[in-house]
Amino acid sequence: MTRLRSRLRRGLASATATAALLTVTACASTPADPDAVRIGLLVSLSGTYATVGQDMQAGFRLYLDSHGGRLGGRKVDLVVGDEGDGPATAVPAAQKLLERDRVVALTGLVGGATVDKVQVLTTARKIPLLGANARPAFTSEGGTPRDLTYTWHTSYNSDEPGIAIADHVKSQVGDGAVYAIGPDYQGGWDELRGFTDTFTRLGGKLANPDGKALFTPFPATENFLPYLNKAAVTNPEAVYTFYAGAAAVAFVKQYAQSDLKDIPLYAAGFLTEGSVLTAQGPAATGIRNVLNYSPTLSNAANQTFIAAWSAAGNSSPPTTFAMASYDAAAVLDRALAAVAGNVTGPKLNEAIGKVGRVTSPRGDWQFEPTEHRPVQRWYLREVRADGPVLSNVLVQDLTTLPAT
Repeated sequence: MTRLRSRLRRGLASATATAALLTVTACASTPADPDAVRIGLLVSLSGTYATVGQDMQAGFRLYLDSHGGRLGGRKVDLVVGDEGDGPATAVPAAQKLLERDRVVALTGLVGGATVDKVQVLTTARKIPLLGANARPAFTSEGGTPRDLTYTWHTSYNSDEPGIAIADHVKSQVGDGAVYAIGPDYQGGWDELRGFTDTFTRLGGKLANPDGKALFTPFPATENFLPYLNKAAVTNPEAVYTFYAGAAAVAFVKQYAQSDLKDIPLYAAGFLTEGSVLTAQGPAATGIRNVLNYSPTLSNAANQTFIAAWSAAGNSSPPTTFAMASYDAAAVLDRALAAVAGNVTGPKLNEAIGKVGRVTSPRGDWQFEPTEHRPVQRWYLREVRADGPVLSNVLVQDLTTLPAT
């Protein structure tokens, strides 16, 4: 981490450089270069998850800029849309990208509700959707299996963090019980289900009185102390949780003030990822969490990524959100190189399916052939002080998901 911090310091540029990286650039109505391809990037640049969207845009642009503005040897016109807080903002933005801008691929997407709606549009137009955060549900609203032919993602399924860490938590608590708590919305249900289902299948016991995870009202809950102090009465050996954004900051700070403060806290890594860790401060120290990436991974691809991230003027280490979007650009780079002649949605989609193993800052991965999600390693991290800063420091590998 000392070397990482040193690289970050050396690479600090002015705030103007970071702002420029995140600027939404307008494109001409037709590409000036006959070989240019138009890619759509739809991320939250306003609203609750704006910091996530900005990280995703920064990651994609970083890869593109480091390859001379080209992917697969072709000039790229990148058209950026604002996903906002959900479908009301995102669907019109996606329609513009698909209908007016005529992109040949769409990437980004922060929210699950957004990707569910946008995926229907891209599938109908036979345009590959390469998500870099959220992915659609496997079934449509009517309960029928969703057509995933044109749908890919470089991130994770929402239940995977809990699945990945459950065995480790069981080994730490032995016969002790774990209290599970999270936010009451689809993402929270998925994240907690991954942990509770796997943990109990391994013989673990939940300390929750009804044997089910407790879900706090979302996004209304700002005071978690009543829930935390109530959980302490059950005398858990540990607590498992998932929160993100402002809720994660409030939860961690209040956990450190609650009757649970001396009880080990385990979490999906989003609890302490990115800017929320800075806001949480010392209250986050010691939290063990699980994610598919850590900036302290020592592989060559991550070292290249870290150096480029630093040189671009970013003062904090890259997040999993930036990494997954960087990888989306890498996938498109490989796929576009394999397309002969004019690029169309079907030709590009077929090429994505043949990309094979991707060399990545997270470690090598490849698409699972049916669900089109990464087969990847998951890592145990711990929040520790590294000089004057806190970081999610790699502790150990946990598992590979989905199991092959």
